[in-house]
Amino acid sequence: MRPAFRALTRCLPVLALAAGACLAPAFAQGDYPGGKPVRILTGFPPGQATDSLGRIIANKLQESTGAQFYIENKTGAAGIIATQQAAGAPADGYTLLLTSSGPLAVNPSLYSRLPYDPVKDFVPVAGIATVPEVLVVPADLPVKDVKGLIAMAKAQPGKINYASGGVGVTNHLVTEMFRSTTGIEINHVPYKGGPPALTDLVGGRVQMMFETTVATLPFVKQGRLRALAVSSPERVAAAPDLPTIAELGYPGFSGVPWVAIMAPAHTPPAIVARLNAEINKALQSKEVRDNFVAQGVEPMVMTPPELGAFVKSEIVKWTKAVKDSGAKAD
Repeated sequence: MRPAFRALTRCLPVLALAAGACLAPAFAQGDYPGGKPVRILTGFPPGQATDSLGRIIANKLQESTGAQFYIENKTGAAGIIATQQAAGAPADGYTLLLTSSGPLAVNPSLYSRLPYDPVKDFVPVAGIATVPEVLVVPADLPVKDVKGLIAMAKAQPGKINYASGGVGVTNHLVTEMFRSTTGIEINHVPYKGGPPALTDLVGGRVQMMFETTVATLPFVKQGRLRALAVSSPERVAAAPDLPTIAELGYPGFSGVPWVAIMAPAHTPPAIVARLNAEINKALQSKEVRDNFVAQGVEPMVMTPPELGAFVKSEIVKWTKAVKDSGAKAD
């Protein structure tokens, strides 16, 4: 046996081990999630729209992959706690972020310092839904439509109080858009989340609120709130009789939150592609579509690059809304 050949044969086991080490992650990614639990962090409480919609998708992922996908609620600080924790998690596909327009598109301009970068610290995985907001008032408030509400506000400047889930959250900003667009004077009453704000709205302690279809439509159907309009450019299938703000004489008015799944930056593309395919398959299923439409939300089927471009455009849009509102949360 020639010396060069003998040297090569001695090296073969080492080369094989090295090749195996290089190939192992690729095989692992192909098997993802491989029966290992996947944690989905969210900065929103149980029952809130982001949480509710995320749980529907988590259940479908569990069905399609055979692995456990579970929601972990890390509430507080306008979603910052959960977002920061997700940004610092290992980029292995076993920690994801269930988030919305608030933490990703609103917070960058609302806070002068954030412990995360919504673009650099995450890789887009998949859209979940767009979530129009409904302008609602207590059932006993003596207004029947948006025109009547505006007339009341102009007749009593500064007397109408509106609720929100907190300073700088999307329903606060949508209401500020409405205030600016219509020229009315109304007072902001921020709450620690949407549920307590809705409780006080139903009780008549505040007079108006923009809140998601998911949260408001049950109260409307029970006759405890009156819905006047929706914030989206088009009417929603769950309440087709509700006009848009835009069609009531305010063209271009649009304030629509959204929900999406992100992963820590540098998560392997094969894992992102697998998750995107499974989530989009779930969103296109009749079961999920019917469920979403019944709640007044629209499935948001996107590729990762499309979602990335969308998030960047939304940061621009909501930055203007924050600036116009004068809101700051530092």
